[in-house]
Amino acid sequence: MWKEFKSFAMKGNVLDLAVAVVIGAAFGKIVSSLVADIIMPLMGLISGGKNLENLTFTYLDATVKYGVFLQSVIDFFIISFSIFMVIKVANRFKRKEAVKVEVVETPVPDPEIVLLTEIRDLLRTGKQGEV
Repeated sequence: MWKEFKSFAMKGNVLDLAVAVVIGAAFGKIVSSLVADIIMPLMGLISGGKNLENLTFTYLDATVKYGVFLQSVIDFFIISFSIFMVIKVANRFKRKEAVKVEVVETPVPDPEIVLLTEIRDLLRTGKQGEV
C-alpha cells in the first residue's frame, strides 16, 4: 500500500496541484492586503470616512449587521476585478510568446511532379496534341 501511495503522490498532477495551492494562498494574501490596506482606505476617503461595517439596524431583540454584508460584497468585486486584471496581463504575455512561433514555408513541389500534373490535366481536357 505504501508503494501505491508513493506512486500516487509523486505523479505530476499531485505536485502541480500542491504548488498551485501554495501559490494561490500567497496570492490570496496579496489581494487581501491590496483590498484592506490600499483600496478600502481610498474608498473611505471618497465616501467621506464612512465605514460600511458599522451599518446596523435593530428589530425587536435582533441586530442586523447589513454593513458587514455590503462590505463583503464590495470586497468580492474588488478581489474578482484584481484577479481579472492579473489574468488579463498574464494572457497578454502568453499571446506575445505565441506570436513568436516560427513561420514554416510551404515546400516547393518537385518539377517532375508539376510537369506530370500538367500532362494529366491536359489529357483530361482532351488537348492531347497541343502543347
